[in-house]
Amino acid sequence: MAERKTGLTYADSGVDIDAGNRLVDLIKPMVRATARSGTQAEIGGFGGLFDLKAAGFKDPILVAATDGVGTKVKIAIDTGLHGGIGIDLVAMSVNDLVVQGAEPLFFLDYFACGKLDPEATASIVAGVAEGCRESGCALVGGETAEMPGLYKAGDYDLAGFAVGAAERGSLLPRADIVAGDTVLGLASSGVHSNGFSLVRRIVEASRLGFDAPAPFSPVMTLGGALLAPTKIYVKSCLRAIRETGAVKALAHITGGGFTDNIPRVLPKHLGVGIDLARLPVLPVFKWLAEQGNVAELELLRTFNCGVGMIAVVESAAAEAVSRVLTDAGESVAVLGEVIPVQGEHRVVYNGHLDLSW
Repeated sequence: MAERKTGLTYADSGVDIDAGNRLVDLIKPMVRATARSGTQAEIGGFGGLFDLKAAGFKDPILVAATDGVGTKVKIAIDTGLHGGIGIDLVAMSVNDLVVQGAEPLFFLDYFACGKLDPEATASIVAGVAEGCRESGCALVGGETAEMPGLYKAGDYDLAGFAVGAAERGSLLPRADIVAGDTVLGLASSGVHSNGFSLVRRIVEASRLGFDAPAPFSPVMTLGGALLAPTKIYVKSCLRAIRETGAVKALAHITGGGFTDNIPRVLPKHLGVGIDLARLPVLPVFKWLAEQGNVAELELLRTFNCGVGMIAVVESAAAEAVSRVLTDAGESVAVLGEVIPVQGEHRVVYNGHLDLSW
C-alpha cells in the first residue's frame, strides 16, 4: 500500500500564523499606551471603536486621511533602521488632518511583507505608537499581511489611515483669506517622506554608502540622517488655531512642494508671494541640490526644503501666532504674503534659496 503524503500547511507556503500571533502579543502594550478619551485602545477584535461623545465633541465633522511613506522604506530596509518609519507613517496622515482644523482621534496601520519578523515589525509598530502619542490619537487596530511571492524576504511596505474631527463651522481653510494675509513657515526635521526616489538616485550617484558619515551632518550616518522622522505639527497647530483664532489656512508641504500644495488651501483668485531668502534651507537639501545638480524650481516642487508646514494668518496677528507656535516648540519664519493671482502661477518666488554651505 502506497504511503500517504503529509498534507501541505499554510506554513509550508511561507505564511506563519504563529509569528503573526506573537507580533500581536508584542505590540499590545504599545497600543495600550496610545489610549485617549473615546477609546480603550485595545486590539484583537474585528474593528476598532471610538466614542465621539466621550471625546468631547458636540456637533463634529469627521475628517479622514490615508498615506504611506514611499520609497523611504527602501532606505530603512537597506540600513536595518526601522524605528522612525512608523513615526513617518503617522505624521503623513495626521498632518493632513490638522491642516483642515481637525483633531486626530484614531489611527490604523497596514503592514505587508514577504516574511514576518515579529521583533523587527514590533519596532516599526513602536514608531507608529510613538507617532500616535505625539499627535494625541489612539492606535485602535491594523492589519499585518505576510505575502511570500509578492514581497522578497526582508522587504515590506506600510500604509496608514487616520480619522479626526472638528466641530462644525471650525474647519480650515477659512473663507475669509484675503490679499495681505501673512504666510508663515514652520521648520521641517529633514526630508520628511517625499522625494525619496530622487534622494536614492542622488545617493547612488554620490557613491556613498548609507553607513558613511553624512556630508551634511558628520556625526550621523548618511542613512540615519536621511531617515530622520517626519515632524508632527498637530499639537502646535491646534494650539495656535484655538488660542489665537487667527489661523486661516494650513498647508502640509509634501509631494509637490510649495508649488503644488499651497494653492490647495487658497481661493482660486489668490496666490502667495514667497521670499526664498527667508526660507531656512536645511543642510541636507543643500547637499542634495549640489550632488544632484538639482535646479531650484525642481527642489521647490519635490522637497520641503526646510519648511514642512505653511500657515496663512491674519497679518495683524502674525506675531501673536508666531509666538504661540514658538512656545509650542516650532521654529517659525515669515515667508511672504497672500497676493492676487496674476497670470498662471499661484506661487510666486522672489529671490533665491540660500544653498551655500
